[in-house]
Formats: sequence, C-alpha cells, structure tokens
Amino acid sequence: MNFDELFGHLGQHTVDGLAKGSIYALVALGYTLVYGVLKLINFAHSEVFMVGTFAVLGTWTLLGATNNPGIGMMLVFLAAGLVAGALASGATAVAVERIAYKRLRTMNAPPLAFLITAIGLSLVLSEAFGVWQGRLVKGMPTIVPQKVVFSVGSTGVTNTQLLTIVAAILMMVGLDVFINRTRYGRGVRAVAQNPDTAALMGVNKDRVIMLIFLLGGLLAGAAALLYSVRYGNTRFNVGFILGLKAFTAAVLGGIGNLRGALLGGLVLGVIEVYAATLTASNWEDVFAFIVLVVVLLFRPTGLLGESLGRARA
Repeated sequence: MNFDELFGHLGQHTVDGLAKGSIYALVALGYTLVYGVLKLINFAHSEVFMVGTFAVLGTWTLLGATNNPGIGMMLVFLAAGLVAGALASGATAVAVERIAYKRLRTMNAPPLAFLITAIGLSLVLSEAFGVWQGRLVKGMPTIVPQKVVFSVGSTGVTNTQLLTIVAAILMMVGLDVFINRTRYGRGVRAVAQNPDTAALMGVNKDRVIMLIFLLGGLLAGAAALLYSVRYGNTRFNVGFILGLKAFTAAVLGGIGNLRGALLGGLVLGVIEVYAATLTASNWEDVFAFIVLVVVLLFRPTGLLGESLGRARA
C-alpha cells in the first residue's frame, strides 16, 4: 500500500478522479433516466456511448483533424464532434427503444425479457462495430493539447480535466432543470411516479419514453466527446467496462436519482484513482465494486436513494 504517494499528491489524485468520474456520471444519467421511468436496466446503453465515440472519430477524420490545431479549428472540431456524437448516440438510443423495447411493452412482456433483450442488443451493436470497424484500438488526433491551466498549491488542473468536469456538471444541471422545471419534465416525473394516472391526465407515455431514451443518448454522446478528448482512442467494445462502471455509479448514487448519478460517478472515479495509487496496479476495478457492495449493504437505495418520480428541485 503506497500511502505516501496517495497522501503526498492527494489533491492531484482527487482532480484526476473527478475528471474520470465525470464521464461515468454522464453515462450513468442514461441508466438512471430509463430505470426511473421504466424500471428497466438498459444494458445496451454502453453501446450507445460506443457509437458516439465512433461518430466523433468519423467526424474528425472527415474534417481532416490533426494534432494540436489552432484555437479556432479546435473549437470547430469540438463543436462538430459534440454534434455528431450526440446525434449518433441519441438516434441509436431511440432506435433501440423503437425497435426492441416498444414491441416488448406492447406485448406486456415480463421484466426478464427486457433484460435479456438489452444484453442481446448490447452484444449485437458491439460485434457489429467489431466487424465493421475492426477489433483493434483506433487512435484519435489530439484536438486539445493537455496543459496546466491553473494550480492550487502543488495540484495542477489541466485544460482537459477542467473541460470534462465543468461540462459534466453543466449538463447535469441543465438536465435537472429540464426534469424539474419544464412541462416535458413534469410529464417524465408523472410517468415515473404513476404511468396509468399520468395517461389519464393526458400525458403521452409513449412520447415520454422516447424522450428519456433521447436525452440519455444525447448525454452519452457528449460523454463520448469528452472521452475522446481525454483518452484519444476508441474500439468496438469501449463501452463494456465503462458501461459497467457507469451503471455502478448510478446504483451507488441511487438509481433513478439524477443527482445521485452525478454523485455516484464522481465518487466512483475518485475511489478508482485512489485505489490505483495505493496498489500501483489494476486493482482499481476491484476496489470500486467492493465499495459499491459495502454501500449497498448499509444503504440498499444508494447514497441519495430518491426515485425520479419523487424528485423535486
């Protein structure tokens, strides 16, 4: 256990963990939205994120992106990547719901059928991209050259860390405002709380379900851009482990709770970095899931544990 390294650079490791956890949090919001309304674990959401990374890569390739572009072209590439990733992931999420889950809902299929279908769709999307794009890691150009923006004591915060953390928090705040302050958000909360009563009150349940899949997909696409900027690569199964971590973050914070997804993602990211520093190995995954089990043993509903249907601003 390398406690000297951990506590000697605690601030730096914390910032690294928050940046890592921010990506988990954005993907976790997709799991939380779907579970909060449908009580469905959409395991295909990890591949929705994967599609977004390939959309970002394809867009940058099409635009001829190169390493270390000027500030003007950097903004163009970031904006184009965000639009492409969000649209591709959003469209994929909606297609998954329209093609598979809607049919199952119409047939009043049991919950197990939804779960098996979600796992099947995840494998289909992953393997389809494995055949189409190959199974090797695909590198991306360095759109945002990493450099320290400011320092607090001995802790340096880089531009990519700052971008990731701030963007994730802003999108989370925007989603929270949308769900709790807008007419469409009230519809989402109504269906989450009692779908039959909401339908009697004139809420279009089918439209609400499509909306939550779209929102989750858009956030996954934004996460795909941040992942591409921070890590600079993708592959056909990039969403598998990250998706499991994001699902873990959603459960840790309280699945069905939007703010819990953000909290769970940030906490999980910090725990992983601390664990990797302590053990100087790949035990970070083990520590992350151990903490999840311990939290759930004492608080089964997660850290916040409030359902989407009862959430209030």
